[in-house]
Amino acid sequence: MTRHAILLLLGLPAAGFAVDFNRDVRPVLAQHCFKCHGMDEQGRKGKLRLDLRDSAIGKGKSGELAIVPGKPDASEVIKRVFSADEDEVMPPPHTKAVLTESAKNILKQWIAEGAPYEAHWAYVPPKQEALPVAGVHPIDAFIRDRLKKEGLKPSAEAGRHTLVRRVYLDLTGLPPTPAEADAFVNDKAADAYEKLVDSLLASKTYGERWARRWLDLARYADTNGFEKDRPRSIWPYRDWVVKALNEDMPFDQFSIKQIAGDMLPHATPDDLIATGFHRNTMLNEEGGIDPNEYRFYAMVDRVGVTGTTWMGLTMNCCQCHTHKYDPILHTDYYRTMALLNNASEPTYFIPTAEIEAQQKAHAEKIAKLEAELPAKFPGGTAAMESRFAGWMEGEAHRASKWQVIRPVKMETTMPHLEQQPDGFILGSGDISKSDVYDLSFKAPIQGVRALRIEVTSHPSLPNNGPGLTNYEGPLGGFFLSELQAFQNGQRMKIAGAEDTNEDEDDRINDAAAAKPNPKAKAKAAAKKKNNAGATLDGEMSSGWQVLGGYGVQHAAVFHFEQPVDLTNGFDLKLLFEKHFACPLGHFRVSVTTSDHAEATGLPPEIEEALASGDKSKRDAMLLCFLETADEMEKAAKPLLIARKTPPRGQPTLVMEERPANNPRVTHRYHRGEFLQPKEEVTPGVPAFLPALPKDAPANRYTFAKWLFAPENPLTARVTVNRQWQAFFGRGIVKSLEDFGYQSDPPSHPELLDWLAVEFVKQGWSMKKLHRLIVTSATYKQSSRITPEHAQKDPENVLLARGARFRLDAEVIRDSALKAAGVLSLKMGGPGVYPPQPASVTSEGTYGKVEWTVSTGEDHFRRSLYTFTKRTAPFAMATTFDAPTGESCLAKREVSNSPLQALTLLNDQMFIEAAQAMAKQVIAENQGDDERLQNIFRRVATRPAAPDELAMLKAFLQKQRERKVTDEALWADVSRAALNLDEAITHP
Repeated sequence: MTRHAILLLLGLPAAGFAVDFNRDVRPVLAQHCFKCHGMDEQGRKGKLRLDLRDSAIGKGKSGELAIVPGKPDASEVIKRVFSADEDEVMPPPHTKAVLTESAKNILKQWIAEGAPYEAHWAYVPPKQEALPVAGVHPIDAFIRDRLKKEGLKPSAEAGRHTLVRRVYLDLTGLPPTPAEADAFVNDKAADAYEKLVDSLLASKTYGERWARRWLDLARYADTNGFEKDRPRSIWPYRDWVVKALNEDMPFDQFSIKQIAGDMLPHATPDDLIATGFHRNTMLNEEGGIDPNEYRFYAMVDRVGVTGTTWMGLTMNCCQCHTHKYDPILHTDYYRTMALLNNASEPTYFIPTAEIEAQQKAHAEKIAKLEAELPAKFPGGTAAMESRFAGWMEGEAHRASKWQVIRPVKMETTMPHLEQQPDGFILGSGDISKSDVYDLSFKAPIQGVRALRIEVTSHPSLPNNGPGLTNYEGPLGGFFLSELQAFQNGQRMKIAGAEDTNEDEDDRINDAAAAKPNPKAKAKAAAKKKNNAGATLDGEMSSGWQVLGGYGVQHAAVFHFEQPVDLTNGFDLKLLFEKHFACPLGHFRVSVTTSDHAEATGLPPEIEEALASGDKSKRDAMLLCFLETADEMEKAAKPLLIARKTPPRGQPTLVMEERPANNPRVTHRYHRGEFLQPKEEVTPGVPAFLPALPKDAPANRYTFAKWLFAPENPLTARVTVNRQWQAFFGRGIVKSLEDFGYQSDPPSHPELLDWLAVEFVKQGWSMKKLHRLIVTSATYKQSSRITPEHAQKDPENVLLARGARFRLDAEVIRDSALKAAGVLSLKMGGPGVYPPQPASVTSEGTYGKVEWTVSTGEDHFRRSLYTFTKRTAPFAMATTFDAPTGESCLAKREVSNSPLQALTLLNDQMFIEAAQAMAKQVIAENQGDDERLQNIFRRVATRPAAPDELAMLKAFLQKQRERKVTDEALWADVSRAALNLDEAITHP
């Protein structure tokens, strides 16, 4: 510790040493003063602001001079902090934030030296200073220079067994096998270590190791969270992260694709998959929720995650008010939200060559089934033609001529409606639990007797539509609660209505009603109200419901009591209200003057041809007849099923920028309350940072690129610091998520800036950065602690020795599986289910969730691929402090509990690993010493020392006294070895 620091710590004047504002003064002001005298105008006391010099050097509320540069005794601030009067002393006693004598003297000396202010170190672009020590590795130059000033010497290089284990664990998340370790230990080439590092960086396991750390930030999980916590399909995003890291995609591109990959010019499927980063927000599917409230909370999450991940700012503090400590305004928060707030959230089906081939084959299969259908008619061609002629005659009497009418005006409560060339209306955007469509029509048609609403699937809608439902209700369905028609302000009477899915619903309802179960009968009775006729009863709880899915095509026909003249126009009001959001997404309105119109269920073009006597569509009519004839029910079934089940790519969740004609408006929310939107805000970044480029639109893509602009002082520093922590257990800045005024200053500021600039110069290459770190002598030091280290630097801030810390949960489990020789290196795909107690998911979670343990090699996959349920995370991982995926985590806590030891001893996974290890050791070695040494090396990499081997032999002998089988004996020894502290500790 420097003389200057010691003097300040003791509260003594540091003669000859100037106080540094950022290092010495700002932490005091930030911790004790800014909450009441900082940025937040609403929370400011006495109208005194101390975060800006111009405001601080002035008169306070009572006219006194707060700070008089060069004159501490004349400064009210000094009088207050040194005061013994409880009514005057600052901070007030009730805050329990008492200033130490050291802090008081720092403020006094600072004012005596002129009270100079400096910009916060993190908000100034980093500069790469000259290396303080020549002829050594750049990292070592800075570390050794600081050690020399502190009177410490670096430790010697770690032994080669320790070094190979350390670099394997750090770069791949897996330990070396004894053979892999020996290959390095016995390699006497001068560049043996560098070759090892390069091989590990090139390994596919590298991406899996570093993907897990990134997924902590991305709050990745395989379920939606909240009460129901249903599964979601987003694992393609996880696999994209692994692939990108293995390919060493530059970190700027890696990030831009995740924030705004859908907005890249000529965006690829991979670019869209990458946007899953911000689709990892939780989704509440509880009945009765307001979807827009939880969409707002999702945006709150996205702003906070973006601030943590790339900016090192606690942006989440500003949801409700201006930041109490950092220069982030309440308005800045919502301006940043506006940059991210203009996206839709569709499910994307990933196109691949394989899927395209399957789709082509499927289309050929459908064509073949259609061609073969006539030959399957009972009785042959003559019987078919006879029945077909009768069918055409009957359907011609039922058919009506319909005219599509297009609205001249469309207004909605929330969704956006857009007219399509084919007369259909396509919905998009946000929806609520109570949406209304007001459609105005005008057409030169008189004598209209009926109105038809056709609904069909559309690929842009959830589950292909035809509805916009994407929360609690049936995905892609809709529920039309009420339909009302008006002309000249008067309600038009509608005599009745029917729909094409009513018969199907009735068959289902009748079958359910026939069951003795009272609940089934009640459910069937309720379903009978879900038809077009129920849209006329004045009850919002009943209505016409159509479920979503591919190939859905239905219609409802509404009969006017009196003929209607559309020359002067009429208005149609559609009301959608249920306990979930349920508006219509793809529909078309037609009218007819026919007095016998009905919902025939025929495709519109077939009904039109039948009504007009058009024989040109005879083939299409014949196919329609064959698909619906009673005697063809069994023969037509494969065709009907094939039409409903086309091959589609793997679904995943992505972001998609909304159309330019339908931008989402963002407001400032008073006190962060969803129900208190105030003024509209324009997209932008915090005012204290460089502005967005003026020649680019203020949107997600521009924001993503701005994060990596040369003038941005934060992104490179924050990223480098997070990587440093992964190797040394502590960041150069301790608070990985916070680079603001409340954070500890960097332990090695010049090194942090040098690395940040070098990271950019090296093309934002993560692998080059990692190689730079692990090839330094600082990294390769022995982690053995000396009494001097323990006294002068117990937390190893100065890095006079290597870092020792407990390994991550996934590394512990994967290491055990590799030591046992059973680890599967299969990559990618859906989450798998390793062994864990069934009660983890069956008790205390919504419904009964079955955790069916995976078999085969999926039983032993890397922990990265374990299915993650947010409300019931994998038990072993939680025990070792892994995240749940509910929130962004920049740094995991590291605990030490008895439950961890019990897990290593008794968890089924570790018992299986021990048993597998025992079998292999028995097969490989004969003598006790060789077997014990084999086990020890599999677990700890290095050979066991004589005293360690003696303890293992003593344990072995005790187990032999139990007279168990040979496999059980050696499994017990393996279990004990897996529980060693060295097995779960970074060496």
